[in-house]
Amino acid sequence: MAARRVIGVDLGGTKLLAGAVDDRMRVHHRAQRSVAGLDQSALLDTTLDAVREVRESTDAEIAAVGFGIPALIDQRAGIAVIAVHLPLADLAFRDVMTERIGLPVFVDNDGNATALAEHRSGAARGAREAVILTVGTGIGGGLIIRDEVYRGSIGAGAELGHVVIEMDGPRCNGNCPNRGCVEALASGTALRREARRIAGERPDSGLGRALAAGRELAGPLVTELAHDGDQAAIDTIALVGRRLGVAIANYVNIFNPEVVVVGGGVIAAGELLLAPARKVVAERALPPSRDVVRIVAARYGVEAGMIGAAALAFDGLARRAEPIT
Repeated sequence: MAARRVIGVDLGGTKLLAGAVDDRMRVHHRAQRSVAGLDQSALLDTTLDAVREVRESTDAEIAAVGFGIPALIDQRAGIAVIAVHLPLADLAFRDVMTERIGLPVFVDNDGNATALAEHRSGAARGAREAVILTVGTGIGGGLIIRDEVYRGSIGAGAELGHVVIEMDGPRCNGNCPNRGCVEALASGTALRREARRIAGERPDSGLGRALAAGRELAGPLVTELAHDGDQAAIDTIALVGRRLGVAIANYVNIFNPEVVVVGGGVIAAGELLLAPARKVVAERALPPSRDVVRIVAARYGVEAGMIGAAALAFDGLARRAEPIT
């Protein structure tokens, strides 16, 4: 029998990734599901199906399940209060999953899970102060303050994607009531919107020809075209990068982090995204913070949330095992 493992589940706005993870953060089996457009009942059933697949595919004891979910969470009761992109509202997520899975369940915001993974053994390792961003369908965030994940007074803190960078900007996504959030302007959803606009303005570009051919101008295609040298695609990613840089400048001024780690699906663009962001931070952030901060890509990429959710489960089990003094 192999060593004990946990299952980490990263539940995103459009897809789910689950994996069996050991205590050295090695992933032994993965399951992926699409969750776009599901109602709450179907979402929970799909999540449980992925957990079941992973559990049945590993030869090790599964001791617990950790979930990173894109929701504001009241950690006192394990309740998902509201999610911007998913039908999760006032749901006792931890209790529901514990009952249906039959194992200890630990739940946190997906940005916090990513922060835990990147701080534990990724691009923020060794940093006592760090900002972690996940740029995908939306923008999630996590904070490391004094070497610990910061969650706020009840666990709903660090919603960095909903910092406003344009007061009268476009309405934010999903259930967010705000306008001009960085999520509305620099997420994968925003990248898709700007790609369509720029493609329409430049019909002779690779981006324009892709639009005319009916292809979906989502992040992967825009990134592919940009890496192939299409200037319209490069400019689209750079625009999103500059907007992201405005938000990062704010985080740098507020938190004075040693490092800002950018992950999520959009980070596949690499330096095409990060270089414009760094330029804006250099122009807008205050010294001395701007002079010491590093802005880097996440080590774990799109698996950071899953690995962080597994770390959350291991940490929860360790707390349960601590003697009462």
